[in-house]
Amino acid sequence: MRLFGSHAVEAALKNPARRVRRLLVTENAERRLAEVIAARGVLIDRATPGDLDHLLGADTVHQGLLLEAEPLPEPSLDELVARAATLGPLVLLDHVTDPHNAGAVLRSAAAFGAAGLIFTRRHSPPLNGVLAKAASGALDLVPVLPVQNLARTMLDLKALGFRLIGLEGTSQARLEDEPFTGPTALVLGAEGKGLRELTQQTCDALVSITTAGALASLNVSNAAAVALHWAALQRRRGSA
Repeated sequence: MRLFGSHAVEAALKNPARRVRRLLVTENAERRLAEVIAARGVLIDRATPGDLDHLLGADTVHQGLLLEAEPLPEPSLDELVARAATLGPLVLLDHVTDPHNAGAVLRSAAAFGAAGLIFTRRHSPPLNGVLAKAASGALDLVPVLPVQNLARTMLDLKALGFRLIGLEGTSQARLEDEPFTGPTALVLGAEGKGLRELTQQTCDALVSITTAGALASLNVSNAAAVALHWAALQRRRGSA
């Protein structure tokens, strides 16, 4: 896979689980990441901005960096469950197909301490450079598990004691009333369509985010940021 942009490439170079094949850098980019490149011990190929434009497309914001690397190994569900015991909630995406939204959700997951991200292998964006750029390095910080059947995975999590909280804008129940004690998973749906019916039925609770003003709806990445921030605050209050 090809990773580009300063944050995505820097995070990948710092991640020992990421197998690096080739790094193309401009002179300016090499100076910016000199310490990281040296620490990783990776050989570089010097390139011009035009070279990278040709490889990635003229509209790509590569910031002088192109890293060719292997995809990360997929975590197991058991590994994510173990992380959730000490970190924040898991995040489940239901048919969120836009890589920029999925990347932004991943970035919020890293910022607020989520244990991992789960989505379906189909009807989800590939874990490629576009998503990694939108995630601003979080693809190498938060483990991502693609699954065949989201509802089945949700049932598996419920059997392990997880409370599944779905974000649904029409719900009368409020996110702010959730205590976020014990293992928890936040479930978010696609833009416009929201959570599918089976996904809603499998959740333990459907909640909405309290808003003010005429524009009451949030896109999925903004909703994830708000929900994960609230979950982090509740965990902090619970441990105080």
